Amino acid sequence: MDASLTPAPAPVIPFEPDRFRSTVDYYDRFRTPYPPELIAAVARRLGLRYADRMLDLGSGPGPLAIAFARLGLDVTAMDPEPSMLEAVQAGAAAAGVVIRTVEGSSYDLPGALGRFRLVTMGRSFHWMDRPATLAVLDDMVEPDGAVVLMGDRTLHAVPDYRATLDELAERHAGARATERALRRSPDWVPHEAVLLDSPFADVERLARIQPIERTVESVMGLALSRSVTSPAALGEERAAFEDALRTRLAVLAPEGRFVEVSESGALVARRPVS
Repeated sequence: MDASLTPAPAPVIPFEPDRFRSTVDYYDRFRTPYPPELIAAVARRLGLRYADRMLDLGSGPGPLAIAFARLGLDVTAMDPEPSMLEAVQAGAAAAGVVIRTVEGSSYDLPGALGRFRLVTMGRSFHWMDRPATLAVLDDMVEPDGAVVLMGDRTLHAVPDYRATLDELAERHAGARATERALRRSPDWVPHEAVLLDSPFADVERLARIQPIERTVESVMGLALSRSVTSPAALGEERAAFEDALRTRLAVLAPEGRFVEVSESGALVARRPVS
């Protein structure tokens, strides 16, 4: 890569294995679901085959692991939080699929996991030492395999509750809000730049845009599913945060309805072909 395009060293957020422990009851219920059409598009783009091995790194409760297991992949879900892995197994049983679970994080790679055709990271890559993780994955991903980063963002919301969430997070969970501010600062190196400076420098984006409707309670649940305003991060401030958020949301939407436009995306990264 041209030295003039090489990004500055990517900031690393300190690793906390129990960061999402208190969010398990909220994560799968209130986070934006990955559209099945996006999962299918990733599978087509990569030419995934039955029984291809996949590692879902930082799996959380397993929305990606379960979705790809439904397509017939041999899936391993890895997360540092045991209660998240219990949720993976419960979800897999409900979906009628089998998923291997491994307690650990990107800092435990490669371990004895073997090689994979696909490694996915859903809303988890920013918690890792990203360059170091990609360097390790270079030895774990098969020659024709890929790393796929998946996530979502709200493009538009009516009424727009996002500024309210940010304001109340800073007021009631200041330490976590500081971490969130880092990821929005000019010092934060975007995932795309990190990938371009890695072995997986052939990068493209697949995306689906969908409407999402939320109630006051689902916005509350969404807030509690995030590390910045998780029950553990809020601590003794939780009741005050919930009261303030419910009051502010009622003012924003007296009818209790929020409609947003959400983009779910997949950054598909492969090794460049000479």
